[in-house]
This record gives sequence, structure tokens and C-alpha cells, in this order.
Amino acid sequence: MNGATWRCPCNSGDTYAGCCGRFIDAGSFPPTAEALMRSRFTAFATGNASYLLKTWHPDTRPGTLELDGSQQWVRLDIRGITDGGPWDTEGVVSFTAHYRREGTRGSQAETSRFTRIGRQWLYVDALTLA
Repeated sequence: MNGATWRCPCNSGDTYAGCCGRFIDAGSFPPTAEALMRSRFTAFATGNASYLLKTWHPDTRPGTLELDGSQQWVRLDIRGITDGGPWDTEGVVSFTAHYRREGTRGSQAETSRFTRIGRQWLYVDALTLA
């Protein structure tokens, strides 16, 4: 499938190429913490561990990352955003990520912290998990 025609997994309603693909594939920086959160969800949905590591703050980034291929991430719902705009240096995004695994549906709710270093937003850590 062509990224110019299929819908982005982050649930923005845009095509992959017009949404998260420009960050994941083209290498441009997401302008906000929300845009980074959406692109990271899309990286989980498409199995792109290298993008996840690249966008993880070096102080909290694991040495390696193995994604569970049996877990299919299917929808992202953004529940709230605090700061994280183009002129901020910190931001918080609350979301629920929905998945399917072995025929069962589930979800993960999280509130994540982000920081911007130079032009690049980075994932720092999760404040809460539910």
C-alpha cells in the first residue's frame, strides 16, 4: 500500500504521507509534542523500533527495543495536551492507545512527558499507566 493513499494509524484522518510519514520516513522534526506522540504511535503500529529509539530522550532511552509482533496497534485517542507547542520546551500528552492481540481487544492509557532539545521533541517518560 502506498503511504500517499492509506490513512495514518494515528487517527488524524490524514494520509500516512501527509501525517506521520513526513516525520518517520522523511526525517523532518514533529513541531509539537502531540505530533511526536502521534508519530511514535504510528511507529509502534508499523513496527518501526528505530524511530522510537531515535525520538526517545537519551537519559531514559533503553539500549534496545523489541516490539511484540502479535500486538496490533489500531487506534489512538488523544485525551489531553498540556503545553508542548512550537514555542514550548516541555509538554504532556494524555492518550489511550487501542490494540488487538490474539483476537482480543485492549487499550493502554498513558500520560507521557516530552521535552524539546533544539528543534527536536523527544519522549521522556510516562507519568502514569492505566
